[in-house]
Amino acid sequence: MAKHLTAKDINVIINLIDSWEGKLTWDAVCNEVAGLISTRPTRQTLYAHDRVKAAFVDKKALQRTGRQPSKRPPSLAIAEQRINRLENENYRLKAENDRLLERFIRWQYNAQKRGVSQEALDAPLPRIDRDSME
Repeated sequence: MAKHLTAKDINVIINLIDSWEGKLTWDAVCNEVAGLISTRPTRQTLYAHDRVKAAFVDKKALQRTGRQPSKRPPSLAIAEQRINRLENENYRLKAENDRLLERFIRWQYNAQKRGVSQEALDAPLPRIDRDSME
């Protein structure tokens, strides 16, 4: 049976995709991830996780813009790689934030449609009594 990906594994995979250099394919990501999480996931396994799929799609879209790294001294090349990785991560996080905002608006609309008031939605969560035997 295939190993299930943990939240830590998913973060490792997303960081790998954010820092990817060269042609990005699902097969290449699966091969590279194998060394990081001690098992080779399938493309379908990675595709089933929304965050991984979104990071992959966002990185492919960013690669289509055609930005190519320039020739630099090693210290500047390392800085350029870090900047590129951070820019990729920033792009991915903005896209993820936009998807979450769309989801919130959809929830807001559905709550209003069903007559749920804002006060009911903003009500605090019930306090958990950890000393209770129940």
